[in-house]
Amino acid sequence: MAAVQWHSRVRNYDAELQRCRPEAAPLEFGDYHPLKPIMVTDTKTRRGARKGSTSSSSSSSSSVQADPLSSMLDGTDPLSMFAAASFSEAPAMSHSASTGDLGRKKREKEEEVMGADFEPWSLKRGEILARFTTTEKLSINLFMGSDKGKAQSPGSGVSEKVRTRLEELDDLEEGSQRELLNLSQQEYANRIEELNQSLKEAWASDQKVKALKIVIQCSKLLSDTSVIQFYPSKFVLITDILDTFGGLVYDRIWTMCSDPRPLPDTFTLEDVNDTAKETCLNWFYKIASIRELLPRLYVEAAILKCNRFLNKTGIQVTLPRLTAMIRGIGDPLVAAYTRAYLCRIGMEVAPHLKDSLNHNFFDLLDTFRQISDESIQSQLALQRVEIPEYLTLYSPAINWILQCIAYKAPEPLLTEMMERCKKLGNNALLLNSVMRAFRAEFVAARATDFIGMIKDCDEAGFPKHLLFGSLGRSLACADPPESERLMILNEAWKVVTKVRNPQDYINCAEIWVEFTCRHFTKREVNTVLADIIKHMTPDRAFEEAYPQLQSVIRKILTYFHNFSVLFSMERFLPFLDMFQKDSVRVEVCRSIMEVFIKHQVEPTRDPVILNAMLHICKAMHDSVNALTLDDEKRSLAHLIIGFIRMVSFGRDFEQQLSFCVEARATFCNLEPVLMQLIQTVNQLAMETNRVMRGSHSRKTAAFVRACAAYSFITIPSLSSIFSRLGLYLLSGQVALANQCLSQADAFLKAAVSILPEVPRSISVEGKLRSSESFLLDFINNFLSTLLVVPDHPEHGVLYLVRGLLNMVQDYTWEENSDAKVRVYISALPLLAAMSQETYLYSIPKVDSNETLYGGDPKFLSEINKLCETLIGQILDHLKVLGRDENTRRQGALAFSLFGILLAHGDLRNNKLSQLAVNLWNLSHKHGYCDTRVSVRTLEYIKHQAQQPDTSHLTDVVHRLALQSRT
Repeated sequence: MAAVQWHSRVRNYDAELQRCRPEAAPLEFGDYHPLKPIMVTDTKTRRGARKGSTSSSSSSSSSVQADPLSSMLDGTDPLSMFAAASFSEAPAMSHSASTGDLGRKKREKEEEVMGADFEPWSLKRGEILARFTTTEKLSINLFMGSDKGKAQSPGSGVSEKVRTRLEELDDLEEGSQRELLNLSQQEYANRIEELNQSLKEAWASDQKVKALKIVIQCSKLLSDTSVIQFYPSKFVLITDILDTFGGLVYDRIWTMCSDPRPLPDTFTLEDVNDTAKETCLNWFYKIASIRELLPRLYVEAAILKCNRFLNKTGIQVTLPRLTAMIRGIGDPLVAAYTRAYLCRIGMEVAPHLKDSLNHNFFDLLDTFRQISDESIQSQLALQRVEIPEYLTLYSPAINWILQCIAYKAPEPLLTEMMERCKKLGNNALLLNSVMRAFRAEFVAARATDFIGMIKDCDEAGFPKHLLFGSLGRSLACADPPESERLMILNEAWKVVTKVRNPQDYINCAEIWVEFTCRHFTKREVNTVLADIIKHMTPDRAFEEAYPQLQSVIRKILTYFHNFSVLFSMERFLPFLDMFQKDSVRVEVCRSIMEVFIKHQVEPTRDPVILNAMLHICKAMHDSVNALTLDDEKRSLAHLIIGFIRMVSFGRDFEQQLSFCVEARATFCNLEPVLMQLIQTVNQLAMETNRVMRGSHSRKTAAFVRACAAYSFITIPSLSSIFSRLGLYLLSGQVALANQCLSQADAFLKAAVSILPEVPRSISVEGKLRSSESFLLDFINNFLSTLLVVPDHPEHGVLYLVRGLLNMVQDYTWEENSDAKVRVYISALPLLAAMSQETYLYSIPKVDSNETLYGGDPKFLSEINKLCETLIGQILDHLKVLGRDENTRRQGALAFSLFGILLAHGDLRNNKLSQLAVNLWNLSHKHGYCDTRVSVRTLEYIKHQAQQPDTSHLTDVVHRLALQSRT
């Protein structure tokens, strides 16, 4: 294929635009409209219908016009079909489910009788285990009996099985002892868990007596207070086993009642068969034969729910009896936790029976006198436990009992509890639990009364700052009377500020910060912050209290969204300086930035806010090092960018630019921030152009040149090659829009000069990908910009276009790649557009080459020569592809070049016309061209041939034929 002379088609863009506009067609209101209601058919499957048969239960239509989407589904809504299918499968699933699973689900459902506002035991469990720990060695004493608890063979007689089980029960008291000594806390917990698993395994293998042995022996462990600090955690671990046992027994009896049909949700005694009743009664007889009081109490409480299978009032009668039995336990701590367990079970099975809860609590108050007994005091002295520490061991039990009592309790009950606290000596522990248990609204209304009672408490028994902490938690959730708020804060802070231990101090101060922020101004909050700094700075105590200090910051940010007010507090930034651990400081700064971005609606220029936020952002930026993860860098950069976007100095553009200069120096290690700053400065230049309406004064012209200089200096510091290319091009376009021709020229030349640095592969979301597609996109965008860029008077005609094409020629493309040729093909429309008398688009007040050259024949000759060179390169590449038998790639490129010739070449020239026909035939020679595209292309050419200025295409159409591979 020989090279041909290029002739660009003369374009009349306005006329072409008019022809492309669709003709207006009158709308007839009777026609179908897409917003009209469509027909929806609801299909339901009747229960019990034959497989495959359905019946329509409802069908409604507001329009007789059929919906094209519904017609594909024969008028059946697919969601209705799925619903019908699932409805028809539900009965089968219910029959296939095992009765054991149903029993378990039934039990779980009944355990959820309390409302969402009742904190369940499961949430308190983890807190207790984490709080009550010990480094002392623990022991486990088990009397498991001889190994006679094996499952009986199927052929054993009934009398033999009964005799064997009676022997096993007797063996509970006479068996061998197993003792595990010198266990750590974790080893102890693991042993208890092993016993829990042994219980389940014994039950599964039908060794019910062995399971009962395990439960009894574990219950006996709760009488051991040799390591008293660990007792609350031991209680949690052991009661897990009791809960497991109670659930297994209940499930077994419930399953016996579910044959042949499941037991209803609200079953009655008539629904329970005799076998289930006998089995249930047998379990209670076995438990009644336990000789020791404590295991008998715990195990009977564990299966308390099973009374539902025996009689209607079984639970109502049993709860008072068990409550009275607890009075026989001598150790007040053991008795307190036994009552807590009974109250927990009572709330699960009969939450309406409040009398037993009250009796348990009043009995607990009576046992407080035992704390001063000589036996308790000697035990505490032996274990070196002080009275305040000993009293805290009661708090989980008392808190739980009071929570059960206070749940949905009337307000007068709180008054009664307060009166009992006043009458009881050493009442600080009880008072603390009362404030935590009752509704915050009740406590807040009586805040001054509680403060008076706290003052009267004995400091030695229970620290007052803990009592004020509990009061503060209630006041953080509910508001006291407005007239009392300042007095409450003063009285509380008098006690808090006298706490010498930094950890105790910050634990209490953190609670009262929320009350202060909720009801007072920045002056009071600033005073509180100053006091915290005063207490936490000596000996660097703040290093051990970062979680509490972070909580203080979060609470302040919750109530102070006006950052001008927040940063005007004198002690706020010094408070932030206490966060000297890098990870914690960054986390705090991050939380501040998130709140700022969320609540700062209007852009700001407040110097107080800007200086403080720059300080915070700098702290985040300075935490970045070589080991920082990319995700962390992106997250920090996103927050800093959010701050930069909220800074606006209005019409003071020079101040805005100065801020960007300072920010560039501050955030030089975060590339996304630098990119945002460049974008901000470009936007600033365009805003200046808008204000001046495109006519710059001497001052504004100098300013936009300064903006261009800022971008030109900053872009090279970016490591991402495509970020640099994109910003060079964008900044060049901005400079051009502001008539800064030399600056625009510098940007575009810089972009061309770094093209050789583009790697052949880049990392995208952690995966290596070829860079060719990204590079081609950039070059196409660059070419579209060059149309309006005037030539430099010292560099010759089309020097930027030639420079770009030379770089493309020298670039090392991938092997077997057509990218270079595709760039050549993309350059042809640009050159054709440059040869027009009037350009497709232009920039106001910028003289493009159309004005500079004015259709000069020499200029057009240079364009045609360049086009001929490019076409020659393209045709040579097509020949190479033909020799290498790359026919698919050859056909695609040939069709692309054909499209360019059709759109931009003057096909009245015989050689160009013949070249176009040859390219068409080449692209269809091997049948790889998309037939539908070819057909549409031919239709377009026929349509264009009917236009007066392109009638010469008629001859071309007759010479084009569709071919296919045979």
